[in-house]
Amino acid sequence: MKKTALFSAFIIIVLASCQNTEKYDATGIFEANAVTISSEIGGKLVMFNVDEGDSLIVGQQVGLIDTTLLALQQKQLHSQQLSTEKSSPDIAAQAAALRSQIAHQQNECARIARLLANGAATQKQSDDAHAQLRTLRGQLESLLSTLDKNRSSITESALALQYQKEQIEEQIRKSHIAAPITGTVLQKYAEQGEYATPGRPLFKMANLDDIYLRSYFTASQLAHIRIGQKVTVIADFGGDEQYEYPGLITWIAQESEFTPKSIQTQDTRANLVYAVKIAVENDGRLKLGQYGEVRL
Repeated sequence: MKKTALFSAFIIIVLASCQNTEKYDATGIFEANAVTISSEIGGKLVMFNVDEGDSLIVGQQVGLIDTTLLALQQKQLHSQQLSTEKSSPDIAAQAAALRSQIAHQQNECARIARLLANGAATQKQSDDAHAQLRTLRGQLESLLSTLDKNRSSITESALALQYQKEQIEEQIRKSHIAAPITGTVLQKYAEQGEYATPGRPLFKMANLDDIYLRSYFTASQLAHIRIGQKVTVIADFGGDEQYEYPGLITWIAQESEFTPKSIQTQDTRANLVYAVKIAVENDGRLKLGQYGEVRL
């Protein structure tokens, strides 16, 4: 009788423990789309107000790279541009004298033509007057062509200086370090006073309000999931503290991969699995790297 009673109690405990075991279809790790902000130019970090855990809004300036040399280069280019533009020739003023001579010679040709008609001038005088007029017109055409080329060359030089100014302005703009997204600073890689080089990471941040659970499903489970499907995500906070969150499948991998060592699947024999992203709205309790479970 004692053995029978003990066996019955053992069966009841086993059944009770089985009933309390939560069923899940896959497990995974909570992740977020992190953005690493790097320096775009070189220089000393004269200001860098970033700490891990800070909440930033998109466009918020958090750092500044020294722009002293850039500002001086900008002033120098501005002076060169003004000087170049002032050297541009005044075509109308420089051609005014020749135009006046041409007008006078035209009147002279007309006067000689009248005299020639009355027999008071010779044909040679008329020919010489028209030849002089053609010479003056040729000089004017040559002068205008030269002045136009000079002005075009000066305009191009001034335009090149303008492009250089715009490049300096762009470098000054890139010296101001701002948050590209609204989110939380995850890691900080530099300190104020250090020298930043192009491409050097300064800090990393992510939007922790909308995160996702990267879980893995076996090939046999793929028939039961689809993009846009609603699922239940269970976050484990240790002990008996678990919370359920509504999740939405947003991405399913097209190629299989070997099961990561840190991930458990219902079918322990399955080596090849498919990664799946499940979007979850964070209420502030979920942390990156935390484990979670998925129920279909």
